[in-house]
Amino acid sequence: MMKKTITAMAAAVLLGMSTAHASGTHTWWDDAWWQNGVLETPTNHKVRTNRESYMSGDVEVPVLVARPDNNRKYPAVLFVHGRRGVDDLISLHVKRLAARGFVVYAPDLYEGRFIEKFPIEHDYELEDDLNAGLDALLKRRDISSQQACAYSHTRGGYYALKLAVTKERQHNGLACYVSYYPHMQDPNAPEPMQVYRFAMEVATFTLPTLIFIGENEQYQRRRGIEMAVDVLRDRERPAELIIYPGVGRGFDFRDPSVRTFADDLASKDAIQRATKMMNQHLK
Repeated sequence: MMKKTITAMAAAVLLGMSTAHASGTHTWWDDAWWQNGVLETPTNHKVRTNRESYMSGDVEVPVLVARPDNNRKYPAVLFVHGRRGVDDLISLHVKRLAARGFVVYAPDLYEGRFIEKFPIEHDYELEDDLNAGLDALLKRRDISSQQACAYSHTRGGYYALKLAVTKERQHNGLACYVSYYPHMQDPNAPEPMQVYRFAMEVATFTLPTLIFIGENEQYQRRRGIEMAVDVLRDRERPAELIIYPGVGRGFDFRDPSVRTFADDLASKDAIQRATKMMNQHLK
């Protein structure tokens, strides 16, 4: 399995965390990054956002669209949310991704069906709504790519997997798969399947894959992710797993009141790796 633990940043993480704790303030805080996605790279874009919707059968699904604030075309990214839905914290992640030079299309699947955030059970009709969302994204006139990459986190990783395999969209609308600590199992499966197995769809999954987790990821989630990536690598599928030290779940969006320097280092590194990978597959 291709697995990378980003140990080079460990000393900086410890130094940054101790500085913040000693002073009582986030001395490392970067508001330009958090609010507007600005990084010290050549690929920063001012972002504009708007709210749209599309129809999935008789269901109207609301969408947050974020893209560079100009009239150029950019590659398409389908942002697949997790159990939070597309709330204020997740909307900032959408915006930070668009600042890298993408048209980011983020359907709120829960709001479309009046599902409360943080659902326990999985509603399989959401897979139809996500499939319709990919179609709506690919019809946009402001995208430069013929396909999109699925970019997800937590339970959205399962939704994106089902979109690729069950809805047969891998290489038929989807060019790659990026996910932060994805739930790699059907949420409705029994407890032993959650801990000791991964979704059967992994066996026929072929998209280039990039997955990010923290070393402090929950055991039952990390186990399924690592087993799934092992299977993909054994079958010679292009899959890479990045493990960040000093962080756990939610490092990409954790609220400023609990956010650490390690979270910021991991999230900045991840979004740049994702940008490079998606641009390679969305030419």
